[in-house]
Amino acid sequence: MPKTSARLLSLLSLLQARRDWPGALLAERLDISPRTVRRDVDRLRELGYPIVAFKGPEGGYRLDAGSDLPPLLFDDEQAVALAVALRIATTTGAGIEEAAARALTTVRQVMPARLRHRIDMLQVTAVGRSATGPESQVGSGVLMALGAAVHAREVLRFDYASPPGAGDDDPAMTAPRRVQPHHLVTWGGRWYLVAWDLDREDWRTFRADRITPRVPTGPRFTPRELPGGDVAAFVAGRFRGSDGSVDWPCRGEVILRLPAAEVSRYSRDGVVEELGPDRCRLVLGSWSWPGLAADIGRFDADIEVVGPAELKDAFAHLARRYANAATGPLGEKRQYV
Repeated sequence: MPKTSARLLSLLSLLQARRDWPGALLAERLDISPRTVRRDVDRLRELGYPIVAFKGPEGGYRLDAGSDLPPLLFDDEQAVALAVALRIATTTGAGIEEAAARALTTVRQVMPARLRHRIDMLQVTAVGRSATGPESQVGSGVLMALGAAVHAREVLRFDYASPPGAGDDDPAMTAPRRVQPHHLVTWGGRWYLVAWDLDREDWRTFRADRITPRVPTGPRFTPRELPGGDVAAFVAGRFRGSDGSVDWPCRGEVILRLPAAEVSRYSRDGVVEELGPDRCRLVLGSWSWPGLAADIGRFDADIEVVGPAELKDAFAHLARRYANAATGPLGEKRQYV
């Protein structure tokens, strides 16, 4: 018979796996007697787990929701998944960043060293906040392999599945890729790897759900400077479908008297920085200066233009245009009731 501590962990794991467990089935799965099951359930209750008994032909037990959060038990994959979710939550702009960061610190502290190492290798940059299509499913093993290669700065080899009909018969498209991985990012519900393609001698973004890593990884490399130096701006530029530029033709910076969490929900690929509970900095781009001023004006808040001068001129231009629109054909103000 397993030791009491190991047996309690096994019992708790089973109780978390399904809603109701007949007592006889628990005894069979744990290879213990029903009496021992009852004693172990009592021990778990003393530790704070709200386990209730239910009656019936096959009376058993259920791990119920309690008023206090009891200790939780996770296997390795669950612990890694939880840490990954918390790391992403720290960059979502949903107003839970601080709480997610504290929770991630707490989880990491109680993890075994082997799991802490895996989590520390996974550095994720969240770019964009609204999904534009169905979310892709990426195995945790692929994400961990990509994150490990980025962290170790090792050349990564992988097979890359092209979209259906896009070069399926072209050997150059189906050959294994060799890249220097630099960033693992999320955009619109998908995961991407930003890397320097060694064979094409250019920067590329690869969808992680189409990557099948090969082992072992290659030699270590010295990281290159990403064009523009900002991974968020680089990825946003690539996904705009432009000629490969990493920035909008017009890009400006303002301070809005609104909470950062509220602005971030509607800022597309803008960069939002919290300056206080009701004040934030917004860096946003557009195809024209009047278009950029109009985009910023839709937030309906007091605006302080940081720069450049072209953005200030665009606001003045729109102010005159809107003032003209508010007057009648004879220059008299319209009356609103």
